[in-house]
Amino acid sequence: MKRRILWITSILTSIMTAGAAVFGFMITSRLMYLKKKDDAFILNREITANRFNEAWFNVVRKTEKWIASPNGYPVKAIFLEPLDTNNYVIICHGVTESKINSVKYARLFERLGFNSVVYDHRRHGDSGGKTTSFGHYEKMDLQAVVKAVNDHSGKDAIIGIHGESMGAATTILYAGTLQDHAHFYIVDCAFSDFTDQLLYLMKKQTPLRSSLAIKLADVFLRVRDGYSMKLVSPREAVTRINKPVLFIHSLLDDFILPEMTKQLYELKKGPKQLKLFEKGSHAQSFNQNSEEYEKTVADFLNTYNLMPKA
Repeated sequence: MKRRILWITSILTSIMTAGAAVFGFMITSRLMYLKKKDDAFILNREITANRFNEAWFNVVRKTEKWIASPNGYPVKAIFLEPLDTNNYVIICHGVTESKINSVKYARLFERLGFNSVVYDHRRHGDSGGKTTSFGHYEKMDLQAVVKAVNDHSGKDAIIGIHGESMGAATTILYAGTLQDHAHFYIVDCAFSDFTDQLLYLMKKQTPLRSSLAIKLADVFLRVRDGYSMKLVSPREAVTRINKPVLFIHSLLDDFILPEMTKQLYELKKGPKQLKLFEKGSHAQSFNQNSEEYEKTVADFLNTYNLMPKA
């Protein structure tokens, strides 16, 4: 009888272990290889919505550059230089998007007196890299882009960073974990903690309710991609940012909740501003409130004397 019980227990344990392994592998694969939007789809969407001006893009002075990532792959960047200035804003797109989605912001910053640099995150667009890490490895790529911009622009330049969604989280992680070398940061709809964000989406989109699934996925993520979800925590990094930060979110965002941006704003010490838009779903604050968005950015820059001199 005891042998039978041990035999059954052994089988059940093996089945559970195998099931956990399969689940951990599947969920981390979904994260690491999250399906991206097709580049042609992004371009057509932006053109159709009048956010990407082909005529302007074709004639504007620009330089395409390959920037070496410390993670061992090339990052594709485009320096957009419609103005005779050495002031730049680096624009970080969201997950599944590409640098084409960033061009709409380049036009905004052009009107405010800045040239721009748009680039593809790892595993997106033309850049290298095999996995998406939601800000962990991306922050190191951003560090390399900032260095390239500083080398290009010179020591007297005003450098800003604008990030949207994952790009916003990446911006905060860069500034609070690696360096605080830019003069200002604009973070639009960032998540405050990757683990909390995954748990929220899991409960919203699946029958799973326990955090054990996230803990199991974290174990597999450490083995498969070399980092822990705990390292992707903008709310930890934001406390170490000294430069001015403008936090933006849409109140109707139900993908990354605006409460996350409110939390980041409260944790940030020193110069900061917060703008919550009434209209717009996730990453749609600019698309739905373009004039007010630009005014918000201009007011922020003027408040901290960061607007380029005419």
